Parts: sequence; C-alpha cells; structure tokens
Amino acid sequence: MASSSGNDDDLTIPRAAINKMIKETLPNVRVANDARELVVNCCTEFIHLVSSEANEICNKSEKKTISPEHVIQALESLGFGSYISEVKEVLQECKTVALKRRKASSRLENLGIPEEELLRQQQELFAKARQQQAELAQQEWLQMQQAAQQAQIAAASASASNQAGSSQDEEDDDDI
Repeated sequence: MASSSGNDDDLTIPRAAINKMIKETLPNVRVANDARELVVNCCTEFIHLVSSEANEICNKSEKKTISPEHVIQALESLGFGSYISEVKEVLQECKTVALKRRKASSRLENLGIPEEELLRQQQELFAKARQQQAELAQQEWLQMQQAAQQAQIAAASASASNQAGSSQDEEDDDDI
C-alpha cells in the first residue's frame, strides 16, 4: 500500500528491531539491505492492516478503545487465525510482565508497612526537623545576644578608658 501522506513515512518499525529479529530467527543467514527494507515495509503494512480491522471491530462494538480481543477478532477475520494461539500466549506474557512491573514499582506495597504508619513516621520526622530548626534559630539568637553584650561591654570599657585618660590629662595640666 502506497503512502497517502507524508506522515505515513514516519510510521515504520525501527530497523534495528527488525535486524535483531532477523538475526535471532536466522542466525546463519545473510540478508540483503533491500530485503531488510522489504521486511520492514511488510511488517508496517501488516500492523496497519490488523490495527485498521481491529478499529472497525471496536467501532462496531461501540467501544472507544481497541482491546486485545478486538485484535484477535481482526486476525481471525483477515484470515490469520493460525496466529491466534501464539498471540494469546504473547498476550499472557505481556500481562505477566506488566503485573510484575506494577508490583515492583509500588514501593509502598514492597515495604510491608501500612500507609498510615508511613504517614505517622513522616509526620514525626517533620516535627523533629521543625524542632531542630527552632533549636538552631534559638542558638543563633543567643549567640547574637552574647555578641551584642560583648560589644556593649567593649564599648563601655573603651569609653571608661577614654574618660580615665582624659581625666589623667586634666590632672597633668593642673600640675603645671
């Protein structure tokens, strides 16, 4: 089937995936580049054909999402019934992998700790952090107060020293 628009050119299977499948299926056979290109085009056309048929079946059943059952029915109606047993096996494998991924990605479930307990621990950590922050702020305030007091003492000492020095000068003037 020829491309009807420029966008269809983008809808192909990655060549690296096809090359990998060819090598896995036929490890001791060399395949020419134009033959590889033909396989890519055939795969793309097959997927387009099956997905279009599955979409029609989906629409007839008044559904908005194509399900695996629609794809299986499309294969049957297009004459690819011999593929259905393998398709069902692959579908089961995909479901198993997806289930494992969901379980692996659910960190809360893997911890074995109830969500309420995790929330309590989180709130406890937040309270502890707020307390530590308040203690740090208090220490900084006390240090600033001490520094201010030391500055006042130093200023008073300097002032007293200056006054003592000027009164000494006055006594020295009186002696003359």
